[in-house]
Amino acid sequence: MATDQLMILIGLGAIVIFFVVLFTFVPVMLWISAWAAGVKLGIWQLVGMRLRRVIPHRVVNPLIKAVKAGLDLNTNKLEGHYLAGGNVDRVVNALIAAQRANIELSFERAAAIDLAGRDVLEAVQMSVNPKVIETPFIAGVAMDGIEVKAKARITVRANIDRLVGGAGEDTVIARVGEGIVSTIGSSESHKKVLENPDLISQTVLKKGLDSGTAFEILSIDIADIDIGKNIGAGLQTDQAEADKKIAQAKAEERRAMAVAKEQEMKARVEEMRAKVVEAEAEVPLAMSEALRSGNLGVMDYMNFNNVKADTDMRDSIGKATDDGEEGDQTKRPTDR
Repeated sequence: MATDQLMILIGLGAIVIFFVVLFTFVPVMLWISAWAAGVKLGIWQLVGMRLRRVIPHRVVNPLIKAVKAGLDLNTNKLEGHYLAGGNVDRVVNALIAAQRANIELSFERAAAIDLAGRDVLEAVQMSVNPKVIETPFIAGVAMDGIEVKAKARITVRANIDRLVGGAGEDTVIARVGEGIVSTIGSSESHKKVLENPDLISQTVLKKGLDSGTAFEILSIDIADIDIGKNIGAGLQTDQAEADKKIAQAKAEERRAMAVAKEQEMKARVEEMRAKVVEAEAEVPLAMSEALRSGNLGVMDYMNFNNVKADTDMRDSIGKATDDGEEGDQTKRPTDR
């Protein structure tokens, strides 16, 4: 009797374990939900998803939404996208939003956009509701040298066909900034830019800056405009300062050369004086030789000394006279 009861308990336990494992491995409740929603899905398909390491509710729930929305999708497409690393739920939501907005979008295109790393649902929403991108202050210099700073608001709409391989927002902002700088730089005066800010937006729009991007530019509006520095005057001031330094350097170079030339001439004067002294030192030797050789007599020598003494006396008298005149000229203003 005890053995029979034990066998019954073991059997009941095995049945409970079997159903627990069954309901854990086989998502019966998910199958019931799909069946109630009108999605034709076999129980063995869910088991196959488990075997293929696909989380069933990640595929079945989006499939239920797609069927209810009237989309023609099947589990194979959704499983393939899931196994490729895509977000099945986001793709299905994007397809439903595109259908409601009458935007032509296939599952293959939406899956490709999602696998490319872009938010396909946000792209569809941006196609319906355009996005506004605000640029930072972009500075340009007009022809009169005045800096003008402008901030723009770019209204863009997603281009579904160019989302794969198209450039992003940074490229659009860079191109618009380049157009703003070019427009300001081609203006003769900063006053014209201030008077007609729409001139910037019109010129930039004509350049087709959305080419090759994932967006379509609808409008470019100048949100704010401001005056910056006088770049032209600053450049002229810097140039004048540079010219001044160059002129000072050249003047200093000429002064140094003049000083060097002066020192060189002083050295040459001293050299000539040394030669004169050397030549004067040879005069007594020559006179001695002339006396010995008889070419110069005693009287001639005496006359030479007399002439020399007279010359020295005249020189001393002339120096005294010059010193006296200088002294009189110095005293005359005081005497007055």
